[in-house]
Amino acid sequence: MPTVTSDEYRDLIGRFASGVTVVTTLCEGIPYGTTASSLTSVSLTPPLLLVCMNRSSATGRAIAASRHFAVNVLAEHQAELSHHFARQGSTFDGHPFRPGDRGAPVLPDALATFECRVTDEVVAGTHVVIVGEVERAGGRAGLPLAYFRGRFGRLSVSNISTD
Repeated sequence: MPTVTSDEYRDLIGRFASGVTVVTTLCEGIPYGTTASSLTSVSLTPPLLLVCMNRSSATGRAIAASRHFAVNVLAEHQAELSHHFARQGSTFDGHPFRPGDRGAPVLPDALATFECRVTDEVVAGTHVVIVGEVERAGGRAGLPLAYFRGRFGRLSVSNISTD
C-alpha cells in the first residue's frame, strides 16, 4: 500500500470543509486561546465533544493543567478573530470576553459556546485529542465561519433556518 506524505495528506484533508472555533482556557489566572477546526461531537449522553490540540500549543498545555476549556464556534463575520488566535503567542489584548463558569474565556458573538471539563486525553502523533464533558452551553442565531482548503469563507445554504 502506498504511503501518503504529509503534504499529500494536508492537501486532501483540506478538501473537507469544517467550522472554525477558538478553544480557550484559564490557567493560573492567564487566559489562553487558539484557533482550531477540529471539533467533533462524541456523545449525547453524557454530552461529550473532542478537540485536537498540537502538542506544542501553549493553550493545549494550559488545558492539560487546568482540566477545563471552552469551545467558541465562530460566526461568519469573525474571520479576523480566527486569524488573531491562529498566531502563536496570541493574547486577548483588545479582544473582549466574559469568563465562563470555570473561568475559560467565552467570546461575545460566538455562534455557540461549550464549556467543558476534561475527561480524557490521548496522544496521537503531533496532537493531543482532548475529550470534554459539556457542562454548560449556549448559542445564538446565525451562520458559521467555514474553513476549506486553507481559506475562510461563508456557507452557501438554501432553505435552512439559521436559528
